[in-house]
Amino acid sequence: MFVATLIAAGKLTDEVVREAIDRLDATGHDVGAPHWLDEHDAADIVFHGSLVSARKELALMDHGVLDIVVQPLGDRTKKLIVADMDSTMITVECIDELADYAGLKPQIAAITARAMNGELDFRAALEERVRLLAGMDEAVLVECRMERVKLTRGARTLVQTMKAHGAFSVLVSGGFMPFAGPVGEAVGFDKVVANELEVAGGKLTGKVLEPIVDSKAKLATLKAEAARHGLPLAETLAVGDGANDIPMMTAAGLGIGYHPHPAAAEAAAAVIRHHDLTALLWAQGYPRRSWVLG
Repeated sequence: MFVATLIAAGKLTDEVVREAIDRLDATGHDVGAPHWLDEHDAADIVFHGSLVSARKELALMDHGVLDIVVQPLGDRTKKLIVADMDSTMITVECIDELADYAGLKPQIAAITARAMNGELDFRAALEERVRLLAGMDEAVLVECRMERVKLTRGARTLVQTMKAHGAFSVLVSGGFMPFAGPVGEAVGFDKVVANELEVAGGKLTGKVLEPIVDSKAKLATLKAEAARHGLPLAETLAVGDGANDIPMMTAAGLGIGYHPHPAAAEAAAAVIRHHDLTALLWAQGYPRRSWVLG
């Protein structure tokens, strides 16, 4: 049994829900009656049939405000969330913002974009960008974080709600601990995993300390935390936006691309393009009255 969750905050109409039901019915699915999670915000449609076929058919719906998550009904309420940081839990790419303080943002941002779409090896691209920051005063890291880093709307509500319902939360970032540590604390993550920059004499040396947090490390973190908490991967949620998030997203019970780059969008089980991170709560079946507002 599967569930399709239609999300269009404040704009979900009966007509759109009916269109989804008709599409599923016309493609051979056995469809039940719809259920409002929150009227005009999000609705569930439970059905029997093909997950792949349903995702393909419902992806054809284009109303400019609609996000759709299709998944197995069982285990939809996840007990572990592993989340990317840059452009997911926060609104910026930290290394690009750091580069701006060095007058190198266009050059470094171009490398970041290619790496996030899988066009460059993540480790090599990270090392190349960090080398360009050699000599930067360590104090700039704090200045940049204070001035540029903003939490994504819904980040705290997502994590705090899941934790209130018994989930464990991990922030795993290919970015840097001077950013990830405070972000993880501000959002309320239980654990933070991120890269460490080498510093000597109060200045960045241009090197990243081992072990580097890349796509393999993100996947390993997901699997290790699931095992540590005695959870099958079906009960895990992974969310990110870039190519280095793909392995953990495809391994998780539900992998969501959040306003993702094309490579991540192609790989993710579901994509959120129009809403903030609270969409992931509706996807898990939480009505608004169950949210812990951040």
